[in-house]
Amino acid sequence: MKPETFYDLLAEQNLSLTEQQKMQFEHYFQLLVEWNEKINLTAITDKEEVYLKHFYDSVAPILQGLIPNETIKLLDIGAGAGFPSIPMKILYPNLEVTIIDSLNKRINFLQLLAGELGLEGVHFYHGRAEDFAQDKNFRAQFDIVTARAVARMQVLSELTIPFLKVDGKLLALKASNAPEELTDAKNALNLLFSKVEDNISYTLPNGDPRYMTIVEKKKETPNKYPRKAGMPNKRPL
Repeated sequence: MKPETFYDLLAEQNLSLTEQQKMQFEHYFQLLVEWNEKINLTAITDKEEVYLKHFYDSVAPILQGLIPNETIKLLDIGAGAGFPSIPMKILYPNLEVTIIDSLNKRINFLQLLAGELGLEGVHFYHGRAEDFAQDKNFRAQFDIVTARAVARMQVLSELTIPFLKVDGKLLALKASNAPEELTDAKNALNLLFSKVEDNISYTLPNGDPRYMTIVEKKKETPNKYPRKAGMPNKRPL
């Protein structure tokens, strides 16, 4: 996808980019490729592929009408090189974005990226989701949590739901659909007082399938969740 095609497709959705936003995406691409030489950020470095499979794919929650252009608090778990939250932040500057990632090198990249792109209202933290979710400054503080290809729902739910306010939503983005994943996650979602609201399927402009599961938090999470770092993955609920 050429950058111009990216701009045109967004404009068709009434999301016309300013020259500054176009420059931010261009600079993002350049920094991504440059830093990818030093640390492993992505296997995708071809410009047209980055615009399609990283930038366009990342703004899917906005294109699906799931993220309002308001000052809401969004947490991105395991964002890696900033996907999906940083492209959404470029598109909707009012979003208050927090990223937690377990690799300090990626956090260093994101801090530099935010500075270079002139992004405000972005916060980066190095560590494990299990630890931050037991911190009162993070627990039950967010309207939306996003996770792109992080873990299966049975594990992901325990890592993310505790961060949400009641009525907040988890948006789990995936490249493959696994209906059995939601069946396996039923017990975890019940224990976390959460419910699958929708499971959306859509395609990228090149025809690649994509899936997004939307989970809503119904009540406060019991204090014992999430369990200690590593436990959700080792012994899923």
